[in-house]
Amino acid sequence: MHDIQVEEVMISAGGMVLEGVLAVPQRAHGVVAFAHGSGSSRFSPRNRDVAAVLQQAGLTTLSFDLLTADESDQDLETGLYRFNIPLLARRLTDAVDWLGHFPATATLPVGLFGASTGAGAALIAAAGRPARVHAVVSRGGRPHLADDALEHVRAPTLLIVGELDTSVIRLNEMAARRLTCERRIVLIPGATHLFEEPGTLEQVARLARDWFSIFLAPR
Repeated sequence: MHDIQVEEVMISAGGMVLEGVLAVPQRAHGVVAFAHGSGSSRFSPRNRDVAAVLQQAGLTTLSFDLLTADESDQDLETGLYRFNIPLLARRLTDAVDWLGHFPATATLPVGLFGASTGAGAALIAAAGRPARVHAVVSRGGRPHLADDALEHVRAPTLLIVGELDTSVIRLNEMAARRLTCERRIVLIPGATHLFEEPGTLEQVARLARDWFSIFLAPR
């Protein structure tokens, strides 16, 4: 078991300040930044459950809000930001750059974990920072939203989808055909979009842990 140091952090992104939580285990060998889906935040219970598994595997995790509080309120009322993938991707890219300057993470290889629309943002950020981002995992994601960036992703990418989430399976298959990096699709038996069925989120966490442990391992 790892002792985990948890601290609240502020990330400057595109002229905004975004709130986050950085959890640092002893002797961490990589850092994973989480990109949540629409209507979610750094307090996403599903992402927190996955992050806890990654931390016990020796991976630092960064959970942060892609939107400010005011933007989140606007988004709940209007849906103004949730599908603004270029904006979300720029902010995630700024967070990757921030990790490169923060003392506890400056030398660590970066992984990105994207859920729902956050998966599209994660893949765009990976394409834009190939020297820093070494692996991507998508949970119930919409990777097709990365569009033309898909062909430029170099980081090995794992696409995890619920077996019963049929429309999202098709979107992931479309995206996988455009990816030229190492990629894999895994269907979780009996799982729907939010992985609320017993044991399904635990499977997601284990798959993510194993993927990041391989591709964020010291070279």
